[in-house]
Amino acid sequence: MDYTLEYFRESVDYIRKFVPWEPEIAVVLGSFLGPFADAVEDPIVIDYRDIPNFLVSTVKGHAGKLIFGTVAGRRVVCMSGRFHYYEGYDFEQLVIPIRLFKLLGVSATILTNAAGAVNAAYQPGDVMIVTDHIKLAGASPMRGRNVDAFGPRFFDVTRMYTPELRKLALDCAAGTGLTVHEGVYMFFTGPQYETPAEIRAARILGADAVGMSTVTEALTAAHCGMPLLCLSVMTNMASGVLDTPLTTGEVLETAERIAGPFSDYIIKIIDRMREVAL
Repeated sequence: MDYTLEYFRESVDYIRKFVPWEPEIAVVLGSFLGPFADAVEDPIVIDYRDIPNFLVSTVKGHAGKLIFGTVAGRRVVCMSGRFHYYEGYDFEQLVIPIRLFKLLGVSATILTNAAGAVNAAYQPGDVMIVTDHIKLAGASPMRGRNVDAFGPRFFDVTRMYTPELRKLALDCAAGTGLTVHEGVYMFFTGPQYETPAEIRAARILGADAVGMSTVTEALTAAHCGMPLLCLSVMTNMASGVLDTPLTTGEVLETAERIAGPFSDYIIKIIDRMREVAL
């Protein structure tokens, strides 16, 4: 597929039939973190399946809807459900959501995900502000012909996870009741959980958490020059950290427990993003 600027504009033209204003902030919700969507005021809901040239989420727990509205007085678009390589999508396809946000006028994006804790000092329910990532598997989402309207062929990722937003998120953690860390996220392709040996390797390489999403979106945001904040919820300890097998039920239980406080935390960050000059 040749992802031209016109290809993405077809999606934008469809959405603008229903949403006449430009969203300021995009929020991508990870596994089982959909309750944040309930906080969106005056919502305009568009199903992924109805958007030309968009993708469809196939993962249980991902609603598969774009929700436009207001949070803390800011106009937002909330992506309830994301896309993953393990669903069968190519890395190049995974640029679609962030490029859509860019063309809609979004000025900053907040990514969230459910992750496994590699750092033994972390606990399920903790939140990690991502400072950097490790990606050793798969192609770059920018592989193929460059679309100059989004960014240059070769681009810097030193400030991919925007330092100013990371500092704001750390400041906002006070009073939330959440335990918030800063750390490095490592990408694995999934859908199987990582092996204990892979987790030992990840720890040696400097990873604090592992997951199966986020990095393609982060790289696309960096290519677009878009400020970015990423928050990982530790839904479990990674393979081999504890002497117990990993289960999806454990992930779901932790995510449901943390969903309310975590949603409030995101709202607090959105409210205070006015303080940050990006």
